[in-house]
Parts: sequence; structure tokens; C-alpha cells
Amino acid sequence: MKRRRVKITGIGFVTPAGIGREEFLLKIQEPVSRVGTIKRFPEGAGAFVGAEVKGFKLERYVRGSNSRRMARHTQFALAAAQLAVSDAGYSFSALRNRGALVMIGATLMDFGAINKSIDLALEEGPLSANPTSVVSSMVSGISAAVGEVIGGPTRTVGLQTACCSGLDSIGQAYEMIARGEADIAICGGTEAPLHFHPMVEFRMLGLAPGNPEHPERQCRPFDLWRTTGVIGEGACVVVLESEEAPAAPYAYVSGYSYASDSPGNSCDGLLAAMRAAASNAGLRAGEIESVSAWGPGHKALDAAETRAMQEFFGSQLAELPVASLKGAIGNPLGAAGAIQVGCAALGLRCSFIPPTVNWAHPDPACPLNLSSRTRYVTHKNAMINAHGLTANNSCLLLSK
Repeated sequence: MKRRRVKITGIGFVTPAGIGREEFLLKIQEPVSRVGTIKRFPEGAGAFVGAEVKGFKLERYVRGSNSRRMARHTQFALAAAQLAVSDAGYSFSALRNRGALVMIGATLMDFGAINKSIDLALEEGPLSANPTSVVSSMVSGISAAVGEVIGGPTRTVGLQTACCSGLDSIGQAYEMIARGEADIAICGGTEAPLHFHPMVEFRMLGLAPGNPEHPERQCRPFDLWRTTGVIGEGACVVVLESEEAPAAPYAYVSGYSYASDSPGNSCDGLLAAMRAAASNAGLRAGEIESVSAWGPGHKALDAAETRAMQEFFGSQLAELPVASLKGAIGNPLGAAGAIQVGCAALGLRCSFIPPTVNWAHPDPACPLNLSSRTRYVTHKNAMINAHGLTANNSCLLLSK
């Protein structure tokens, strides 16, 4: 059976660097970090730093929605889905009888509801706990909420593959459309982890900074003086359609794969995923013209990803434009890969590669072609990488 080409026809962003395509497109090209201090956590708990989506109100994007009891990551996904569907020229009601596939990923359950329920039980006794939090906090509830707004026959999947969740959702939806199992998909990633738990645990694990001084400088992907990453929040949802659909594409998804690390070998699975995705796309390493790197700003993880890229690209890596979005928007975990895909699709259409914010001092362990400024470069094939702390790795390729 002949595989169909699959194109991105709509993109919806909810990020610290802007909500909606136009605002994101403008702000992601600015060499500005959206990381700041988080001041709403208990006094005496120490400093917390993160990248927040400021001023978000679901009701501005989804009419008739009730956000009072809805998880923040679900609100982000609904808004991003609405923006993406509108961008593709549809409405939710227009998709009602098209058997749309809805596949949205996240790393974490809704810790907001879990925190509240635990606090109530501790303060007022176990009978005060919220029994609905067990169901409402599930990752599967995110896609289900989008499917409910669409109405009619939809197929909803909640995907959880750690920080690769958003990229894998787009990749898996791409595969289903390419094989003829679906004609249209609303897919991507969302995350809202900026609650006391799990932020205190991230900080204890060394995955989030505990120093409140100059928070905007603390996420430094691939920089010599990087220490650890910064947690962020947000979402990106894209509309995928088969090549027969009339809408013009931002880009085509040309390849995708995933692989796990072998024990003790961080990012060797990423190398395997890059090789398989390129093979899937029918592209040689020399035909890939930009890389949206995972690059969380972590001392060891950035170096491990660099080694994987060195092995895959060889000598051409020195000239290949590479960028990480984490210095600008932090690391929104399962949403990060999806945001990278949306940004890379815009980059192919508008001929730009975003800045690696806060990169200033080259690290010999990361000899990459980086820039802290936007580069305006026409390119045809872009690679997007994702890595998860549970040894997950994913790679997706976009082409004009």
C-alpha cells in the first residue's frame, strides 16, 4: 500500500513566548528569555525559577468553556487545538463528522488537582480529599476533553512518553495518516508542571535551579557555563492532513522514529532515532539543513546530545545551523517537542532559525553552529530532536 504524504496545515501555540501563531512568531525571534521567579509557593521553601504562560484565560480562545475545574494542561491543549483548527481553516463543529484523530501527549498528570486534594486531606481529614482528582488528572483526559468539544465520532489517544510525549504524538499521528488509517489529526503536547509538587522534586533532582538571582540567565543551552535546565509550561497543537487536503502546508512531515537509550549511555537512542527518521524520510545527513535540538541547558544532557549529533552528521555538523528554544521558554517537558515542531514549521515557511537564547560562551564539549540571534536562512529540511529522562528519544523531520 502506497504511503501518503502528510502535511501540517494549522498550528496553535500557548507558550511563555506568546499565544497564537503571530505572537509566537514575533517573540520567538527575539533574543529574550521568558524565565522568571515563581513566588506563589510556600514561604520558607526556597527559591523557584520557571517559565510561565502569563495572562492565560481559556475563555478567550474557546467559547462556552468552563475552566474552573479543568486541569491547566488541559486548558492549554484546548486553546492550542482551537487556534490550530482555526489556522487550518476549520471549526470544531466542522470536524464533527470527519472521524478526526485527537492525540495529545503530556509527561505529568495534573499535579494541581493532586496537590489540592492532598492538602485538603492533611488539613481537614481524609474524607475531605477530592475523589474526582484521580480521574481528572489523567493524561488521557486531555485528548478526551478536545474530543468532547469537537463532538461526534472522534478517536482520542493520550500519549505519555516522558519529555518526548508531544513529539511522539505528532509522529504517531503522522504514521496513521501516512498509512491511510486517518485523514486528519489534531495532535501535539501540553504541560503545566509549575506547582509546588513536582517543582520541589525537580529542584532536589538538580533539574531546576534553586538560585533566584538573574533567573532570565539561568537556562543556557550548550553554553560553557550552563548548569541545569529550567522547567516551563505551555502547549502546541498542530493539524495534520493527508496530501489530498486542499489547505496549503506549512511543511510536510517527512520522517519520524524513536528509540530508547541503552543502560548508562545517554542519547545513544537519539542517534538511533535520528538514523531511522532520516531513513524513513529518504534523506541523507547532508540533506538536513537545520536542527531544532533538545538542548535543555543541562551540563551532561547537552553534551550527550551533541555527541549523538556528531556521530550522525560527522564533519558537516560544524556548518549546520543548530538551535534550542529552552533558553527562551524553559523546558515544558512533554510540550517541548511539539513546540519545536511548530516553530520549525514556521521556520521553513518564513526562512528563519530561532536564537539559542543565553548561549554566549562556546563549550568544547558542544562544538555546534549556534547563535544567540535569529538567523534568516532559506532551508528545505529540518530535524527536531527530543529526549526524555526515562531514556526515551524521538526524532522528526520536516520538509518544504
